[in-house]
Amino acid sequence: MSQIYTNLEAFAEPASVVTIGNFDGVHLGHRRLLGRVIELARQLSAAAGVLTFDPHPARVLAPQRAPKLLTTREQRLELLSATGVDFIVLIPFTCEFSFMSAEEFAVRVLREGLRARAVVVGENFRFGHRAEGDVGVLRRLGEIYGFAVEVIPRVDVRGQPVSSSAIRSLVERGRVGSACRMLGRPYTIEGRIVPGRGVGSRQTVPTLNLEPFNELLPARGVYITRTTEIEGSRTWPSITNVGVRPTFDGDSLTVETFLLQNLDGAAPAAIRLSFLRWVREERKFESPEQLREQILRDVERARSYFRRVQVFGGLKGSAVTPQNLR
Repeated sequence: MSQIYTNLEAFAEPASVVTIGNFDGVHLGHRRLLGRVIELARQLSAAAGVLTFDPHPARVLAPQRAPKLLTTREQRLELLSATGVDFIVLIPFTCEFSFMSAEEFAVRVLREGLRARAVVVGENFRFGHRAEGDVGVLRRLGEIYGFAVEVIPRVDVRGQPVSSSAIRSLVERGRVGSACRMLGRPYTIEGRIVPGRGVGSRQTVPTLNLEPFNELLPARGVYITRTTEIEGSRTWPSITNVGVRPTFDGDSLTVETFLLQNLDGAAPAAIRLSFLRWVREERKFESPEQLREQILRDVERARSYFRRVQVFGGLKGSAVTPQNLR
């Protein structure tokens, strides 16, 4: 597990190699940066780490344009820690912090705070008040204040640049397979299980009803998913509807999941839901019976999918890889 610092004053490492950013989604581009940070830190006998911010700077500087985030704060920290970095510095982003100039940032944060021996960033990196600093400015400041700067080229997937904004767009359009290729894993949301209206258990099929912690949900529709108990080890293949239940004249967005295997115990209190493939759009049926028939067809399609990727028979402990999802 990575050591997490919530202020620079507590930072205890004698020297570091660090990368800087928001890291929403911790996608393939981020992971290339983090891999190089770890590699370089080992060469320099320094601690490898991440400097990131909470809340997202846009929430402070332009809240009306702030994006819905791919990951919660807790998910982001968990994903960053899983890369193997030694530490994560999570700085509160405030208006006062945003007024720090590029040079002041280099001195106070990188040299004095993190005792950075090297900084690894992407080619579009910007920093300082009004994003005045770019990689050229960072290199010049590194020469002055004693840290090396390494710039990592962008990562492309199938000819498209990988970025958090590109992944958000894919998820919002229901293209979860394409989002998976950029993330290097399925797009995943988490939340509590809450009581539903009981319509499914009476008229269609019983489902788990999720109250998401995540801000960004995939487009309305039906998806093949994997459901994992958060406080426990159980995992199930599943099929999930994101929508408003138009057959029952619903008007609020819900996330309902049908498990393709038995619960084998009590229903989970909270789950992690991984979106593997788009199945179809949500639509209104003339009767609950017609909806139930369609759900059963969707279920059979999901079973066929899991058989095809050789996951269905032994899903527990298995991973659905980006290669499997192509």
